[in-house]
Amino acid sequence: MEWNEKLQIIIDYVENHLQRDEEPIDIQEITQIAECSYSFFQKVFSYMNGISFAEYLRFRKLTLAGYDIKSTHMKVVDISYKYGYESPTSFTKAFQIFHGVSPKQARMSDVKLRIYPKMQISSKQQYSWRIERQSALRMIGKSIKLSTINHAHYQGILEFWSECQMNGTYAQLMALDSRHPHGIFGMFSAENEETHDIEYSMMVCSNKEIPIGMKEIIILASSWAIFDCYGPIPYSIRDGWKYLQEEWLIQYPFQHAPCPELEWYSAGNVYSQNYLSQIWIPIIEEE
Repeated sequence: MEWNEKLQIIIDYVENHLQRDEEPIDIQEITQIAECSYSFFQKVFSYMNGISFAEYLRFRKLTLAGYDIKSTHMKVVDISYKYGYESPTSFTKAFQIFHGVSPKQARMSDVKLRIYPKMQISSKQQYSWRIERQSALRMIGKSIKLSTINHAHYQGILEFWSECQMNGTYAQLMALDSRHPHGIFGMFSAENEETHDIEYSMMVCSNKEIPIGMKEIIILASSWAIFDCYGPIPYSIRDGWKYLQEEWLIQYPFQHAPCPELEWYSAGNVYSQNYLSQIWIPIIEEE
C-alpha cells in the first residue's frame, strides 16, 4: 500500500474516533495501519503534509470543539474532557490560541471561528465560519430551471452566469444592489423529486423597483452558517461545497431552516487568489 493510501486511512480513522466514537486515538492502531514505528510515521506525516501529526490532531479537535460551542449548550468543562484536555483551563487556553477568542466569546453569534478541515492528501484549504442572524432579505434577479440528472445543472449554472454577463444582466444587477458589501447571490431551490430539476437564481438584495423581466423573492429572517472561501472562481466555491459535503453535512450540528441555500460572490477580481466568495447555509439555532 502506498503512503498516500496509508495516510488517508489513518486520517479517516482519526475522524471516526473524534466525530463518531468520541474515543482516544490508539497509537498502536496507527502503527499497524502505517506498518512502521510511531516515531517514523510522525516523521513521514510531517514531511508529506507540512504539519506534525500532533498539531493536526489538535487543530481538528479545536475545530470540532468550535462546532460544539456554537451549536450546543454543552458546558465548557464537558467539551474539554470530550476532546482529551486535562482541564477546562488548558482547553480554554488552547481554544483561544487557535480561534482567537475564548469559548465564552465564541458563543456570540457574530464571532468567526477558524476551521481546519479534515485533511485530504491533495487539499489543504482552510476555512472560517460564523453564525449570522439576518433580517428578511428582499432579493431581485433572474431564475432558470436546470436538470440535475447526471449533474447537468453544474454546467448549466456556469452557462447561465456567462450568458448574464454577456447580455448585461450581471451589470444591471450590480447597479440594483443595495447591500454592503456589494455582491451577487446565487440561490438554489430544493430539487423536485419528480422532475429532477432545480430552480437557480442570480440575485441581489435591493430596495429598488423590480425591472421588467426580473422577479422578486423574499427570504424570511433566519440564522445562517456562513463559510468564507478564498481563491479563483469556480474552484474556491466548488472546493467549499466539497468540504461541506464531506465534513460539515455529515457532522451537521444544526437543523436546516426552511430557506434556500445561497452562494455570495463579492464585487472583486474573480481570478485573484484572494477573491472572497461565501456559502450560506440556513440553520435553526438551538434554543
